[in-house]
Amino acid sequence: MITLKINKINSFLIFLLILKFFFTAANANEVKNIIIKGNERISNETIILFSEINIGDQITNESLNKILNNLYDSNFFENVTLNFSEQNLLIEVVEAPIIDKVEYTGLKADKFKEGINSFVKLKSRSSYNEFLLSEDRKLIKEYLQNVGYYFSDVNTVVEELDNNLVKIIHNINLGNKAKIKKITFLGNKIFKDGKLKNIIVSEEYKFWKFISGKKYLNEQTVNLDKRLLKNFYLNKGFYNVEINTSFAKIIGDEEFELIFNINPNKKIYFNNINLNIPDDFNKTNFDELTELFQELKGQPYEINKVDIILDKLDKITLNEEYKSITASVDETIIDNKLDLNFLVEETEKRFVEKINIFGNNITRESVIRNNLEIDEGDPFNEILQKKSDNNLKSLNFFKSVESKIVEGKNPNSKIINITVEEKPTGEISAGAGFGTTGGTVVFAIRENNYLGKGLGLDANLSISSETFRGKLGVENPNFNNSDKSLFANIQAIEIDRIKTNGYKTNKTGFEIGTGFEYYENFKLGLSTRSFYEDIETNSTASTKQQSQAGTYWDTFINSSFDYDKRNQKFKTDDGFRSTYTIDLPLISETYTLTNNYRFKKFASLYENNVSSFGFYFESANSLKDKDIKLSERLFIPSKFLRGFEKGKVGPKDGEDYIGGNYITTINAATTLPILFQNADTFDASIFLDVANVWGIDYDSSIDDSNKIRSSFGIGIDWFSAIGPVNFTLSEVITKADTDITESFRFNIGTTF
Repeated sequence: MITLKINKINSFLIFLLILKFFFTAANANEVKNIIIKGNERISNETIILFSEINIGDQITNESLNKILNNLYDSNFFENVTLNFSEQNLLIEVVEAPIIDKVEYTGLKADKFKEGINSFVKLKSRSSYNEFLLSEDRKLIKEYLQNVGYYFSDVNTVVEELDNNLVKIIHNINLGNKAKIKKITFLGNKIFKDGKLKNIIVSEEYKFWKFISGKKYLNEQTVNLDKRLLKNFYLNKGFYNVEINTSFAKIIGDEEFELIFNINPNKKIYFNNINLNIPDDFNKTNFDELTELFQELKGQPYEINKVDIILDKLDKITLNEEYKSITASVDETIIDNKLDLNFLVEETEKRFVEKINIFGNNITRESVIRNNLEIDEGDPFNEILQKKSDNNLKSLNFFKSVESKIVEGKNPNSKIINITVEEKPTGEISAGAGFGTTGGTVVFAIRENNYLGKGLGLDANLSISSETFRGKLGVENPNFNNSDKSLFANIQAIEIDRIKTNGYKTNKTGFEIGTGFEYYENFKLGLSTRSFYEDIETNSTASTKQQSQAGTYWDTFINSSFDYDKRNQKFKTDDGFRSTYTIDLPLISETYTLTNNYRFKKFASLYENNVSSFGFYFESANSLKDKDIKLSERLFIPSKFLRGFEKGKVGPKDGEDYIGGNYITTINAATTLPILFQNADTFDASIFLDVANVWGIDYDSSIDDSNKIRSSFGIGIDWFSAIGPVNFTLSEVITKADTDITESFRFNIGTTF
């Protein structure tokens, strides 16, 4: 019995000893004291904060590694040593030098310095780190290549200063910009090279292109080219198009070949298009969309048509005040048919708590907010939020626009964070054209975001064989947040028709006006224009003509009505545009009322064909039964009547062609893709032009030449190494005896 008790006591004592051992061992790894050595600038508290270790924490090999990583990741230390002994953690550090200054040599343009400063890690007053310096050097090199300096060199020097300071000097040799010698399209591209080159922004280098920056290899521009090409194919029915690769290959001294590899895949056609809406929505509000779905069935796929559907869907749902909704589309392809299922759903009602805008160093915040469809305090609507993003992108002020939706302070609120990246918004352009109708030189400077206020500033100059036109204008596209544009400009115009029409005129004046979208695709414009004009005549002019020489002051009210249903403004192949303008005189000696109407319809009659039909009418008559000025008389634009010499059609007074009070033209044209099928740089078309100019108000004894003029012919477009060249061979069908014809016409154009 006594022996049993002793054994129990011994077992209990052994248990206590084992428990004490484990307890002591556990406590041996517990941090009771943190000792920091070597720090001068950085406080003990900051180092402990970076290390993420606290008194009472357990120390293991894993935790020691984590402390080291945390301290090195702070970029404040060159070297860190840890020692844990007797529950004391010793942290010894060697502080990294502080960067006193970062310099860039070899860069003259501030925009490059600003661009580099926006992404480098090592800046003034930050801690020096050799690894980050190496990364910065690589990033600078990549940045310079992205803006066209593929042969640049970056040599970095680090100078040690007193007080543990260093100075970083990036010695940059830009070299020459990489030129695009050749642009090549590979693969089953379907369309000719000439057409595709008109789609992209990049262009081949020519020695006379001394202004355009598009001739240099630029990664951002190449990425834009890829997007433009993809959108082009998407609007031609190639739903699964792949711009597989775009790369540059050195083919000469500082010259590259830019190559696009295009795989359009098979053409896709719209099939069944359905709309699913909540049961409590009024289905009759969507009848217009249902009709559009039926029209599209069987037509080639176009991304623009999908955008139109989504836009109409947005407007209907928003007009019906369905505040909290989301819209999406499911796409299913079976063989070459595409089924679309548009889904509109009601969402939980949330409110916009706040909208934060980041990255706008130039553009004023008010400009950005004026383009948002949603505001703080509004019900959150995903459709309006996406539309706001699209509005900002369409401004063309920003390289990128990104929105992030995060939860607000309240359960039913959202915060919208919008981050934009600014880009240059100014451009300089120059071009020239020459042909049988004469030559023209144009020069223009435009700034799309003047002073960061969203203002458009435009200066342009045009000089031809008989005209000089200069214009300086400013436009606010969203005046006072009204969705109406307000513009003003000053103009100087000289027209010298002494040799052909017996007069010369100089006009100087200004215009102030506004424009806005009154209805979908229907825009209204209203402006007032005032001009001081000086008219000269020569000795060969008739007495009636000479009597109109002198100075004039005229003020007009101009109204314009523009209904535009084209599928795209550039290279249109479907839809129509109808415009009407009227100039109503307020102050004038002749009180000339001018009316102008134009209509043009586009259609594709078969694969790769583009056909058009146009009608044009213009009249100029005095409201007070006076003779209109020589400069107000009308001439048929040469582009509307091929086969006749420019300005040498219509009524004549002696040897001078004097134009008329009325002109009208009818034009039809269709492309012939069957011709030059294997010639990438040639396209052909046939045309029929019908026109007339008549009416002489100042002398009833002169034949008003009221006779139909007409011609037909073939046109050839050649995308040459110099620029686009157009040849026209015409055969006149009907004409007046006094008209002068030309069977051949050519025009060549280029940019600088």
